[in-house]
Amino acid sequence: MASNGPMILCDNLVKIYKVQDLEVVALQGLDLVIERGEFMAIVGPSGSGKSSLLNILGGLDRPSAGKALVDNVDLLKASSMALTVYRREKVGFVWQQPSRNLIPYLSVRENVELPMIIAGTSSKERHAWSQELLETVGLWERRSHNLHQLSGGEQQRTAIAVGLANKPVLLLADEPTGEVDSLTAQSIMDTFRRLNSAYNLTIVVVTHNTQVSDQVDRVVAIRDGRTSTERVRRVQDVTPVAAVDENGEIDPEAVAEQVVTYHEYVVVDQAGRLQVPRDMLERMGITGRAELSIEEDHIRIKPAQALTTTTAQAAHTSEATDEWGSEPRSLDWKLRISVASRGLRGLFNSGRKKDDATADEIPQEEALASELVDEEPSASDPAAEGVVTAESAAKEAAAEETIEDWSRPSDEQEDGQESS
Repeated sequence: MASNGPMILCDNLVKIYKVQDLEVVALQGLDLVIERGEFMAIVGPSGSGKSSLLNILGGLDRPSAGKALVDNVDLLKASSMALTVYRREKVGFVWQQPSRNLIPYLSVRENVELPMIIAGTSSKERHAWSQELLETVGLWERRSHNLHQLSGGEQQRTAIAVGLANKPVLLLADEPTGEVDSLTAQSIMDTFRRLNSAYNLTIVVVTHNTQVSDQVDRVVAIRDGRTSTERVRRVQDVTPVAAVDENGEIDPEAVAEQVVTYHEYVVVDQAGRLQVPRDMLERMGITGRAELSIEEDHIRIKPAQALTTTTAQAAHTSEATDEWGSEPRSLDWKLRISVASRGLRGLFNSGRKKDDATADEIPQEEALASELVDEEPSASDPAAEGVVTAESAAKEAAAEETIEDWSRPSDEQEDGQESS
């Protein structure tokens, strides 16, 4: 039964991964709406949050905060059993490696029917649906072949059929063309397009391939855990000029030509923040600060001019911070560690010298009497002096180890330095 509303709704979505004391924020308030029957792609650099978003939409991971609704299923509040039912009935997966979807010792048709057997589908319905799927992906003639008899593209199309075995409303594809050539990638995209048109299937593809992103209806770019830009593909039927006669009448036998145009938009979140594409900022020389002005029908953004001294310093500081990030091994920090090290060594050395001087001031007769009465070694005794020396050396070693721990950057600082 079809539901109302968008297929996917992400509102201020947050995902934080915790490893011991380290926290990594993969998604930072991401907003995304995907309509039913839409064929779209998600792009972005490595570490931008694409895989985290795909895992959440597939029910493989839970968001840390925010809202994630897929076909009216709240993925944040759903129980473990509800997520299992969701993965089995609502969503299908196509991975970059076909081996993650397929069992090598089964035939093409047996691989497609296996999820239906697990779901308890009757044999009659199972055979009919597997035949329809294999005919749609162009593999019905090879239904009895094993995987080693198929090419890479045929294996991926089999994986697509397996992902649709239980008739999901959403198909998630993670780099489906990452391990095939351009010709095979085109056949896979044609298969996605046929499925999208035939079953009104919502398809979300995560990819780095520009050939793939040029063929979907919409491309959403993710940067730093947020949606930054969107590009919409529009196809218009245009009548060629040659089909119009002198009287302005159109030849009825003329075939309209399809013109594809792309329109790119910047995403503005609820707080009014937007991410200007980096190439535009570099081209206009905008760093640190910019000027905004309202025109008749648009807002103008341009490089900041005539900054005051204070503002210029703040802009320079912001630029340096963005470029360098946190610098745990700065010269000032090394100087502070060096001073602290000398101070601790001096403290322990002075304590040792003070103990030696006190021992020398004791009269020789009193030391002798103390030795005769108590039969204990004095401070000037070599054995006692060895004990004092050992204790001081242990304290000094512990102090040096503490200093090394202070001077060693934490895991968070090292991760921040590597990312910068």
